[in-house]
Amino acid sequence: MTRYGSQYGPDLTFLGVPTCDLSDAGTYADADVVIIGAPYDGGTSHRSGTRFGPQAIRQACYLAHDGSRPHMALRVDALRDVVVRDAGDVEMAPGEAPKALAALEEAVYAVASAGAIPLVLGGDHSIAWPDATGVARHHGMGRVSMLHFDAHADTGDIEFGSLYGHGQPMRRLIESGALRGDRFLQIGLRGYWPGPETLAWMAEQGMRSYEMTEIVKRGLDDCLSEAFRIGTDECEGVFLSVDIDVCDPGHAPGTGTPEPGGLSARELLDSVRRICIELPVVGIDVVEVAPPYDHADITAGLANRVVLEALSGIVVRRRGIQHDPAGPLLEGR
Repeated sequence: MTRYGSQYGPDLTFLGVPTCDLSDAGTYADADVVIIGAPYDGGTSHRSGTRFGPQAIRQACYLAHDGSRPHMALRVDALRDVVVRDAGDVEMAPGEAPKALAALEEAVYAVASAGAIPLVLGGDHSIAWPDATGVARHHGMGRVSMLHFDAHADTGDIEFGSLYGHGQPMRRLIESGALRGDRFLQIGLRGYWPGPETLAWMAEQGMRSYEMTEIVKRGLDDCLSEAFRIGTDECEGVFLSVDIDVCDPGHAPGTGTPEPGGLSARELLDSVRRICIELPVVGIDVVEVAPPYDHADITAGLANRVVLEALSGIVVRRRGIQHDPAGPLLEGR
């Protein structure tokens, strides 16, 4: 797991944060969060290009890449108030799914077992299988819940003759015992996949999926509050997996399988902030950014801000700052 740098292009860190090397535990021994790139799109079923996602997310900002980002509303600095390191990309061999995903799992496990939160930049959503497994290996198999933002359930079984793919990681996580089906919360589902057989399997596992029509009728905040209660019951922590296609394609066009009718960018950012303030998040991935289809860096910019909102929320939680999600900070300015 020697630091690889960037598999595709220059070795850039996330907005200029310091590097670390996963082969040298001393370089991230003091880290609160370690960013890991997963430049992999071997599981893509439609438009490829997410292998370029990690680099795009790292650099998608018009401000100086100086390792500092003070949050205007929260009054914290996401990149300085916690110790953030960037381990570069995991070397993920194209065309060799088992080898590539195994390497990522070991990298995530190394970070989690060192006491830091692994924050993985994808890559297609097949990486969620090794990401959440690596975290569960440290915190306990079946002891981590999943909050999964996505247009798609990703619970397919065998697709194109393979167990590996971006439409299958959530089934693999449940079947392996890494995560519990009844502590699996999905936000933003919509569209025309999966079919009845897969939906029946999901129901048998006790999965809870908040489809967009329910979110519109009940309100996103109400759905999240319910999901929070389920996700924190009998679990040591929460894994947050954000597929950027949870947002409407008008807000995130640069993705492989766009589905109309999703969340707005604002709704996603507010949700991620709230999750990381209110819940014990132990792992994060942000996936499915495909730069070849990204007009004017809209999608990469949104993913970059998802990372910053998550980190800012983690700072607020660790400092014990009271925060009203509908208003300004009550204390701690």
